[in-house]
Amino acid sequence: MKTSAGILLYKKQQDSIYFFLVHPGGPFWKNKDTGAWSIPKGEMEKDEDPLERARLEFKEETGKEIDGNFVPLTPIRQKSGKWVKAWAIEGDITTDHCNSNLIELEWPPRSGKQIQVPEVDRWEWFTAAAAIQKINPAQVPFLTEVLALK
Repeated sequence: MKTSAGILLYKKQQDSIYFFLVHPGGPFWKNKDTGAWSIPKGEMEKDEDPLERARLEFKEETGKEIDGNFVPLTPIRQKSGKWVKAWAIEGDITTDHCNSNLIELEWPPRSGKQIQVPEVDRWEWFTAAAAIQKINPAQVPFLTEVLALK
């Protein structure tokens, strides 16, 4: 079974919690918004350390290192069947200098043509209510688990 590992970055401002989410790049996701956002994450190799993979994916998808007190969250299973392991960490980063690695994909589908696109094309902080709307529905439990930690 495929497994991904990711980081849920959050910050507290006054009495509110904000979540940092990323939007996948490429033509398939171009006009998708609600339910399309995600925590920065990526697929793990079988014997790989999940937290190290999560930290590496965060750097690849944002261009920024993340370190500190990582709190393990309950793994979730996405609609595709893939499991996602995640860690929450409180912190703050600015989105203006975020950048993503490039990935190759076949576009249009089944055309045999390969194009390069950024793995992530947008980075944004959302209020808890907005994040619950924007994130992939399978990942909502990550947000609610962090909200319960308050």
